Amino acid sequence: MGKNVRVKTWEEFKGLAIDKKAKSIVYIIAQSIPAKNLTSLKLILPVEGTQYIFTDSAEGNKLRKTGIPIYTDKKGNRFIEE
Repeated sequence: MGKNVRVKTWEEFKGLAIDKKAKSIVYIIAQSIPAKNLTSLKLILPVEGTQYIFTDSAEGNKLRKTGIPIYTDKKGNRFIEE
């Protein structure tokens, strides 16, 4: 069974992805209830027996740590462009 390592900064996560020569990154976009409120983005970097996990949450019209913009559609649903 592998271990999970929580990564606290965006810079650290990017550095790990480069250093470990990541072949893939898994992402999860979580929304709260009501669904129009975007709450978080989770990035998972799977590397030989370890998963490095970075979580970012919404603040205003962007994500706090990464600065990724959050958009709003005509119905008021908030989303991140993939």
